[in-house]
Amino acid sequence: MVTVSCTCNFSKSAFLVCFEYGVLQFDSFNCKVAASPLDCTEKLKATDGKPLSDPTYYRKLIGKLNFLTNTRMDIAYSVQHLSQFMQTPREPHLKAGYHVLRYLRQDPTMGIFISNKPDLTVSAYCDSDWAACPDSRKSVSGYLVLMGDSPISWKSKKQATVSLSSAEAEYRAVRQVVGELVWFERLLNELCVHCSLPIQIFCDSQAAVHIAKNPVFHERTKHIEIDCHFVRDKLQQGLITLHHISTDSQLADIFTKALTGVKHTTLLTKLSVNSLTSNLWGGDEI
Repeated sequence: MVTVSCTCNFSKSAFLVCFEYGVLQFDSFNCKVAASPLDCTEKLKATDGKPLSDPTYYRKLIGKLNFLTNTRMDIAYSVQHLSQFMQTPREPHLKAGYHVLRYLRQDPTMGIFISNKPDLTVSAYCDSDWAACPDSRKSVSGYLVLMGDSPISWKSKKQATVSLSSAEAEYRAVRQVVGELVWFERLLNELCVHCSLPIQIFCDSQAAVHIAKNPVFHERTKHIEIDCHFVRDKLQQGLITLHHISTDSQLADIFTKALTGVKHTTLLTKLSVNSLTSNLWGGDEI
């Protein structure tokens, strides 16, 4: 069983954390801890390695890890990636799953730090990894929605269709986060929470930003015309603005690829994912 805890210190913040009791039944918890959820030097394929004799073991592991992503955004990409092999899992896939467990063992109290600062400004980051899947060459999209400095929504997902260029992959990621923001803005309205518009979206692809702001369709963008119209419609309505940022400033990078331990840790600090003991002292559990 996996439990969710909310620990609060009302003078400072709230802290959401899942305690990984449910994964203790799996092996490798006495192994050396890992600095990042996945080994960035390994490329997993659907047909590599020997099939597992008991696929349900792998499926249970990934199912429990998937639940943990509710408060552990740092493993969102890893779980999304490993979920692709649920039908016929193989030994390298299970080994990668154990690698995630070794990473979680590093600090089971890691969670989301929710600040109590009265900042209701909504912003978003989106990114993609073009042709990331070695089997299908489909790209991976990822986005992060913040309210002030606090993470509110995030996703890592393989795109449904093959993108013909990195700009197209990035633009599909923009469309996904815009769809999330449309829903989130309506939710805030229903809750009578004022949301300052337009909402800023940050993307590290200049080409994707240009496609969104250019009203002229070209032959090379005709096949993503619906996505283009949707994003431009929200731009014209004043719901969003799109801005280019450097790759080093891209917070959504953690949702699209496996990173080195150093870069992964750096992004966690920026994403307000921290240890319970390092953030809240003397908090009361509720």
